[in-house]
Amino acid sequence: MPTLRERLDADMKDAMRARDATRLGTIRMVRTAITEREKQPGAEATTDADVLAVVVKQAKQRRDAIAQYEAAGREDLAETERAELAIIEDYLPAQASDGEIAAAVQRVVAETGAASMKDMGRVMGAALKELGDTADGTRVQAAVRAALGAP
Repeated sequence: MPTLRERLDADMKDAMRARDATRLGTIRMVRTAITEREKQPGAEATTDADVLAVVVKQAKQRRDAIAQYEAAGREDLAETERAELAIIEDYLPAQASDGEIAAAVQRVVAETGAASMKDMGRVMGAALKELGDTADGTRVQAAVRAALGAP
């Protein structure tokens, strides 16, 4: 099975052949971010987990940009970011459903004995660790707030 980086390289070549400018540009941006990560001081050999972390970060940046563009009324720019996000999400692991997130949060709440919003940080940390890259922090936060009874 090819590594994530190999998949990105192969998909970039396919996008070049297909003359798919959006896909090609997005994959190039992700590869550039990976290269920058490798060049950081103290960075050792980049593992598949490191590459995945970069891809997750790129997806989060796109989601944030979409929200900002929509707030500013720039639907044209938001649509461009949505297209890039859809391409980036192809490289992310399958996302957990809302039910799976809620179940994980309930387990963490029971394990930690959390009872109020004061315990939110502890619950968030444990839930994010349990769910890994299969859930976006925003969705986990919503589930934690619901479980702890926040408005």
